[in-house]
Amino acid sequence: MTLEPAAPETRPFEADVAKLLHLMVHSVYSDKDVFFRELISNAADACEKLRFEALSDAALSGGDQPFRIEVVLDAEAKRLVIEDNGIGMSAAELSEALGTIARSGTKAFMERVAGTKEAEGSHFIGQFGVGFYSAFMVADEVEVVSRRAGSEEATRWRSDGLGTYSIEPAELAEAPERGTRVTLHLKEDAARYADPYTAESTIKAQSGHVPVPISLRETPEAEPREITDGAALWLRPKAELKPEDYTDFYRSFAGQYDEPALTLHYRAEGLHEYSVLAFVPESKPFDLFDPDRAGRMKLYVRRVFITDEAEILPRYLRFVRGLVDSADLPLNVSREMIQESPALAAIKKGVTNRVLSELEKIADKEPERYLKIWETFGAVLKEGIYEDYGRRAALLSLARFKTTGSGDAWRSLKAYAEAMKEGQDAIYYAVGTDAERLGASPQLEGFRARGVEVLLLPDHVDSFWVTGGVEFDGKPFKSVTQGLADLSKIALPEGEADGAEVSDEVGGFIAYVKTALGDTVSDVRASERLRESAVCLVAPDNAMDRQLERLLASAGRAPAAAKPVLEINPRHALVERLSRLSEAESDLRADAAHLLFDEARIADGEAPLDPRGFSARLARVLTRAAG
Repeated sequence: MTLEPAAPETRPFEADVAKLLHLMVHSVYSDKDVFFRELISNAADACEKLRFEALSDAALSGGDQPFRIEVVLDAEAKRLVIEDNGIGMSAAELSEALGTIARSGTKAFMERVAGTKEAEGSHFIGQFGVGFYSAFMVADEVEVVSRRAGSEEATRWRSDGLGTYSIEPAELAEAPERGTRVTLHLKEDAARYADPYTAESTIKAQSGHVPVPISLRETPEAEPREITDGAALWLRPKAELKPEDYTDFYRSFAGQYDEPALTLHYRAEGLHEYSVLAFVPESKPFDLFDPDRAGRMKLYVRRVFITDEAEILPRYLRFVRGLVDSADLPLNVSREMIQESPALAAIKKGVTNRVLSELEKIADKEPERYLKIWETFGAVLKEGIYEDYGRRAALLSLARFKTTGSGDAWRSLKAYAEAMKEGQDAIYYAVGTDAERLGASPQLEGFRARGVEVLLLPDHVDSFWVTGGVEFDGKPFKSVTQGLADLSKIALPEGEADGAEVSDEVGGFIAYVKTALGDTVSDVRASERLRESAVCLVAPDNAMDRQLERLLASAGRAPAAAKPVLEINPRHALVERLSRLSEAESDLRADAAHLLFDEARIADGEAPLDPRGFSARLARVLTRAAG
């Protein structure tokens, strides 16, 4: 009895995939050439995976059969085929790979696209690799037939990209001996991709440096013709390569659409021999601050892809894309054993140091070029100041900051230290969420009056690294919003009085405010740091900085909040007037004490402690002032 072939099973795409496919199908993105790069990159990855698995099971690769990628054109039928003889996929793997989104980066892409206009969303395609789904920019229907290496079963997957896909067993005679065949039924406006000249020039531009040879058949009946040799670019001498060679490889290998801001290509020799080709992107990846984002450095051993999970670079360099190809790591052991080897630890250390030294070289010789890198990735590099004690000095040298004296320019710590005032023995900083707002903080007034620069630190990570006992050139970092300002050792410009003396009347009023506020504050004192404002809040000497306290609170990890110190400007006209209130005006004194505290909270970006009480007090004071 002959068994009927199993009927195709139709399944819906995962919701995120359906959204992405809608964007692909209706894309108005002009550079549709990228679909070649995405599909050929997938094919090359499949070959690399089989190259590794064949180390432990040579039968998988069919002996000495070389890896290849073949592109077959059929202009008459408006059809294009991309076939590889890599690892292939089972039915379950096909459904998982093509029916769901597993990459957190793709999820980040979808979140970015959500809510944008369609034209804006399609613009994002040019900044983000969307893998297999890019095929639907040029195809009305896509068919995938795949056979996993070593399997006697093949699977066919088919979809028009409009919400569902079908999956069914495929006859072995219709499938590759191993690997995957992707057939695109081209849209009318994409029929040019089946033209031999267009296809060849586009493939060379998009995927000319993938490490697997690519051949082209101009018609289904034609003989294949090799159009790229699959030579490993990273093993070629630098003298043979042009900038455009690196750019083409970077875009193909890293899945980026921009230019590399920095290219690092070298061979290390000595105790350990390895080649490195690494790139710093020009633009910021969508998922740069995703907690689950791993590094983007791949590990090869003698051209055999091993893993992209080796964490070759520390987390604060996770934006670097590229690879390391070791000449002496063992191939005949598991990935886990390779990752635990002392040799790989030495390679990681060497590559990290080289990346940082290259950044330092550019910072020194090409400062404008470096500033573009810093503006894009500085917030990530600063994580290393907190996490990597051994390289802290190098990272501090690389750091750039906006300051109260730099305007729109960036300052290095070396330049800051050289400009320190006589009597200044610390590097002062203010942390917050917005540099412009930080620059207007009342706590900076006394520093600005003395010409003392203050670092403006608006990134979340800043609240952490400054608390780690950091020093630069022997000088500690000190917050302008924590503890005593200790500005008496730094002279004011000639002719300006520091007003250090506090009159008995003002001193009495400050003592009254402390009593009136009670347990709301830890102290009320005359301020050395205020010049124009009447009041400000600071953290006690040994307490956590207030900005870090707020950050931890927003993350649900707040310790018991320290009561702030209210500082009062004894020279301010309002304070002097309030200090002269008579006993008969005790109600006004009480309201003024609480209003001054709320004024300080508002200047710090916080709401009054008791909004209803604040409104009532303000109404009483305004009524009294109106007569």
